[in-house]
Amino acid sequence: MIGIVDYEMGNLFSVSKALERLGADYYISADEDRLLAADALLLPGVGAFRDAMERLPVKTIKEFAATGKPLLGICLGMQLLFESSEENGLTKGLGLLPGSVRRFPGLTKDGDSYKVPHMGWNRLEFVKESPLLNNLQEDYVYFVHSYYVDAAQSDVLLAKADYHEQVSAVVGQNNIFGMQFHPEKSSKLGMALLQNFLQIADERKAIR
Repeated sequence: MIGIVDYEMGNLFSVSKALERLGADYYISADEDRLLAADALLLPGVGAFRDAMERLPVKTIKEFAATGKPLLGICLGMQLLFESSEENGLTKGLGLLPGSVRRFPGLTKDGDSYKVPHMGWNRLEFVKESPLLNNLQEDYVYFVHSYYVDAAQSDVLLAKADYHEQVSAVVGQNNIFGMQFHPEKSSKLGMALLQNFLQIADERKAIR
């Protein structure tokens, strides 16, 4: 059973419909006990980092992460997993993964401007083996974001994309995973990544 965290800042409809297409059982909840009882958690997110941290059930998410059960952050939800963000002033994140969130500067090193937010299809490049990437091929996924996780030197980086800066596109460490793009809107690769996350949840449930 997959729990989807409802803190009034996530695209719950599209994420839940993706799980339905994959045949997964899920529920959407803000209740602490129900979230902690899930076999895995999805943390979606749309909007501003600081607003999200003010609404987020921080204690519950950290307690869930400590159980070793899989947790997946999507888009803003992935950024919230990290230590801090510079959006609207420095804001502390969940601190479940090492790294910080920075705004796209909008200028290349040569001084040329580029569009922010980063919106559209970019190709993933896998950089590290992970069960989240098992049996998958590099392909394009759909991004919409103005801030990116700076985890270039971190062991948590699983796949990257290029948008004038190196974008940490897929991250993971132990039971904590994140995707900067929207897997539910990213065609076959996005759905395959969600399927792999469900498989991780099933395997870890079997050995608990």
